[in-house]
Amino acid sequence: MRRFARGSVFVAALSAVFALCSCAKKNPRIAEDGTITLVVWESTNGPDEFIRQAGRIYEETHPKIRIKFVNVEVGDSVGQIALDGPAGVGPDVFAAPHDRLGTLAIGGHVLATKNPEEVRSRALKSCSTALTYDGIMYGYPVSAETYALFYNRNLIADADVPRTWQSLASWSERFNAENPGKRGFVMDVGNGYYTIVFTTADGNRLFGENGTDREHSNINSEKSVSGMRFFQSLRHALDIPASDLDTATVDAAFQSGNAAMHITGLWNVVAFGKAGIDFGVAPLPSLPGDDSPAASFSGTRAMFVSAYSDFPDEANDFARFLMSDEMQVLRFRLTGALPSVSVDVESPYLGGFMKQLEYSFPMPSIPEMAMYWNAMNSASKNIWNGADVRRELDACNSAIVAQ
Repeated sequence: MRRFARGSVFVAALSAVFALCSCAKKNPRIAEDGTITLVVWESTNGPDEFIRQAGRIYEETHPKIRIKFVNVEVGDSVGQIALDGPAGVGPDVFAAPHDRLGTLAIGGHVLATKNPEEVRSRALKSCSTALTYDGIMYGYPVSAETYALFYNRNLIADADVPRTWQSLASWSERFNAENPGKRGFVMDVGNGYYTIVFTTADGNRLFGENGTDREHSNINSEKSVSGMRFFQSLRHALDIPASDLDTATVDAAFQSGNAAMHITGLWNVVAFGKAGIDFGVAPLPSLPGDDSPAASFSGTRAMFVSAYSDFPDEANDFARFLMSDEMQVLRFRLTGALPSVSVDVESPYLGGFMKQLEYSFPMPSIPEMAMYWNAMNSASKNIWNGADVRRELDACNSAIVAQ
C-alpha cells in the first residue's frame, strides 16, 4: 500500500508538470521563440490607426512584443470585458471612457495603475482625477475631451460671440428674424452630456463636489431646477422640438452653414473644416449671475489593463507608452482628440477647448452614472418641450440614485 501511494504521488506530480508545460505551450499569445502578443481593443475611425502605428513603433524597441489591434468600440468594451475576460479570450489592454470606471473597478475587471504618481505627474489634472476611484488610480489616460461654443465666422464676427447665455439667446432671436432658414444657435437639447451645463451654477455638481455621493445626485436640487428652467426659456431662441435637435441634425446644420453657433467637441473639427466652414471656438457662455464660462463635463479616454491578462507587466508598459509625448502628438494628428498630457500640438482651435477645460469637471465614474444618461436625456427632452421642470428632475433623480 505504501509503495502504491508513493507511485501515485510521483505520477500525480509528473502529471502536474506535464500539465503546466502543456498549458504554457498552448497559450496562443506566446510564440515558440517567446514573443508575446498583446491584444488591444479600440474603436475604428482613427483610434484603430493610432494603435496600429503606435504598436509598430513600440515593437521597434521591444522585439519580443507584438501588438494586435482588435476592434471593440469604446462604448461596448465595458460590457464585453465582463464576458470575454473570464472566458480567457479578452484583451490585455482596452479603451474605455472614464465614467464607466466604477463598474470596471467594482467588477474586478481592471488592474490598478502601475506607478500612479508618475502617471499623475504627466497627465492633466482633470484626467488623473477622472481615473481615480475610491482613492485608487486605474488605467492610463490617452485623450481628454470637453465641448465648447463653435461659431461660423461668415455669420457672426469674433467680437460679437456672446459671453453669456442671455446675450446668446437675444442675439439668436434677432438673427433668426433677419435670416429665414438659418439659426442663431443649435445644440442637442435632449442630451444630458450637454444639458448638465445648466445645472452647474454656484458649484452645484452631479453626485456632489467629488462626483462620489451615491445617495444625493443633486440633479433635482434647487440650483438644478433653477438652471433647467433657464434652459427651458431658451426655447424662444430655438423654437424647434427636441426630437428635431438630435446630434446628427444639429451637426449637419452647422456643417452646412445654416447655424451661426453650435455646442460640440473637437471631434467635429475635421468634418467642419472639410465642409469649408470658417469657424472659431470659444468657451461656453456664462450662466445667469456668473461671469465665468459655464461648467461642462470633461471626459477622459483611458487604456485599461485587463485583470485577466497573462502579461500585466507588458500590458502596463505599452499602455504607459501611449501617454508619451510622441504618441500623444500622433494620436492628436490621427484622431483630433485633446492630448491627456501637456504637449504642444498645432491647432487654431485648441485655445478655446483648453480654456473651457479650466471650467470643466470629470463625469462621475460611480456605477450610478450608467443610469444617468437615459434618465437625463429623457428629462432634458421633456423640459425643452415644456414639461414641469421639478417633476422631470425628481423622476431623473429617482432613476439614478441608489435606493
